[in-house]
Amino acid sequence: MKKFGLLIFCLLSSYASLSDNLTVDPFASVQWEDMRTAFLQGEAVQFDGRVKVKTPSFAENPMSVPVTVDATQLANVEKIIIFADFNPIPLIARYYPINTEAKFSFRFKIQQSSPIRAAVLTDDGIWHIGGAWIDSAGGGCTVASTGRLAGDWADKLGKVYGKRWYEPNKNRIRFLIHHPMDTGLVSGIPAFYIEELSFMTEDGELLAKIELFEPINENPVLTFDFNANSPTSTILLIGSDNNGNEFSAEFEP
Repeated sequence: MKKFGLLIFCLLSSYASLSDNLTVDPFASVQWEDMRTAFLQGEAVQFDGRVKVKTPSFAENPMSVPVTVDATQLANVEKIIIFADFNPIPLIARYYPINTEAKFSFRFKIQQSSPIRAAVLTDDGIWHIGGAWIDSAGGGCTVASTGRLAGDWADKLGKVYGKRWYEPNKNRIRFLIHHPMDTGLVSGIPAFYIEELSFMTEDGELLAKIELFEPINENPVLTFDFNANSPTSTILLIGSDNNGNEFSAEFEP
C-alpha cells in the first residue's frame, strides 16, 4: 500500500512539474508578464515546443533579421502574434491564417538582444507560445532606411515583385513590397509602414490577412504557404499603409 501511495505521489509530482514547465518562461525575461498583458490580455498560455520560431542566433544585420514561424503541428489555429520583448516597439505582426498553413516567413528590425516570440491562438482559447533568443549588437530600429538615404524610395513605393509555385502539399507565395517601413524612432522621420495585407480569391473569398507593424524590415520580403486544396485560380493581394497608400498584386497559378 505504501508503494502504491509513493507511486501516486511521484506521478502527481511529475504532472505538477510538467504543468509548471508549460507556464514558466524559458527565457526568464523580465518583460514577459508585460508582453502577456499587452498582447494576450493575460489569457491562458502554455509554452509549447510545437510552435517553431526559426531564426539566426545572432543578428548579423539588425535591420533585417530573417524569421520563420511554423505552427503547423497545431490544429485550428485562429491567430498568430509575433513580438520581441526588448524592442522599443515590441509588436511585429498579427497573422490570421484563414485558409493557409499556420506558417510564414518575414524579416524584422531588432534593437538589442531579445527573445522573439510567436503566440498562437487555437480555437480552445489557449495561447501556445514558442520563441527563440536572438543576440544582436543592436540599433536596427533607430536607423533611417537605406531608401531614404538614397532619396529614391518614393519612386518605387508600393511596387510588388513576387512568385507563386507549388511543392508537395503546398501552394507557396513569396514577394517583396517596396516600402521604407520607418519606425518613427529616427529624428525627423515619422512612422510610415505597411499596416495590412489581405489575400483573396478572384471571387472575393478571404484566404489570409496579416497586420504589420513598424519593426518589419524595409522593403519586406514575406512568404506564405497556402493549403494544398486552396484555389488554383489567381490569388489577389491588396494592402495599405498608415498614410492611406494602397497597393495590389496578382499571383497566377
